Amino acid sequence: MNIGITVYPTYGGSGIVGSELGKELAERGHTVHFISSALPTRLTQLGERVRFHEVEMMSYPLFEHQPYTLALATKMADVAETENLDLLHVHYAIPHSISAILARESLKPRRTLPVVTTLHGTDITLVGADRSYLPITRYGIAQSDGVTAVSHYLKQATAETFQFEHIAVIPNFICATDYSRQPREELRRELSPAGEPLLVHVSNFRPVKRPVDCVEILARVREQGVGARLVMVGDGSERGRAEHRARCLGVERHCTFVGKQPRITDYLSVSDVLLLPSEQESFGLAALEALACEVPVIASRVGGIPEVVDDGLTGCLAEVGDLEKMSGDAARLLSDETSRREMGRRARASAVSRYSTDLVIPQYIDFYERVIAAAKEDPGK
Repeated sequence: MNIGITVYPTYGGSGIVGSELGKELAERGHTVHFISSALPTRLTQLGERVRFHEVEMMSYPLFEHQPYTLALATKMADVAETENLDLLHVHYAIPHSISAILARESLKPRRTLPVVTTLHGTDITLVGADRSYLPITRYGIAQSDGVTAVSHYLKQATAETFQFEHIAVIPNFICATDYSRQPREELRRELSPAGEPLLVHVSNFRPVKRPVDCVEILARVREQGVGARLVMVGDGSERGRAEHRARCLGVERHCTFVGKQPRITDYLSVSDVLLLPSEQESFGLAALEALACEVPVIASRVGGIPEVVDDGLTGCLAEVGDLEKMSGDAARLLSDETSRREMGRRARASAVSRYSTDLVIPQYIDFYERVIAAAKEDPGK
């Protein structure tokens, strides 16, 4: 198949999943065309089967804001014709599904171009639920030829918000060989000079991720007599607040902010426990990546996280903001290496048996084939 994929090219779950999906499809013999304003974060190598088409913006004094949605739709239609695309797969409903639908309609009746929309979370729970965006988001979902969601939680939330239930649940995934615990002794010594246990947090540092809570948890863990350190991977609007809170609590010497990193597995491989105290997670991709690297997860019991993390088996769940429980669980795991390693082994087994690419990518391919077949039978949609 010839597949067009559009993602936000920034550091976030939807862009990561879309990029990794494209690479996995290419390895299975399909040709993938990424259509975006910039090269997606995880897309480091292009080739005959992985191509990139940049959406260029025109500069015109009449436009106070550049009309990206229209520029994207134009580029999608152009790539669909020149590259003979079989379908467009867009990640995130707003504005990508709207652009794809405009591209599809502009090509009628010359060709059929089905649109698949994958919902990742905040496009539904935050942006889509805003009254000003709700009607257009509902339209984008309803007019798509196929819709998928990354968790059962998100499917239910979409049904409740938009009264739309024709959604296939295809979860996020990990490549079992790419995501595994690897020896990284030099990095471990750099982050833990005295051999202290390491907590790690990975996110885009938005308020919904609550990175400041991670600093609070570290301080409480150390108060319990566990000489832990915290590694903060990523960047975003909350980084400054987290750094300030570390100084206020007197733990700044025990926190390392490393910013965005291209190889998350390196940092997971040297860590002992992942902290994910988010207010909302439609799936929890960081949790899955940690599990695959044998890192137990301490997370909020919200959204799709309970579908990924088995409380008491592969990690520990708590209510949002329950820092006492989270810090207690962290202190217990960091103090008991035998239990922590056993939980890590269970975490790895769970991630691979439920979310490996060998299980999930064929679900996308099958979904594509069914959507393409349906569009050919009913080209007038």
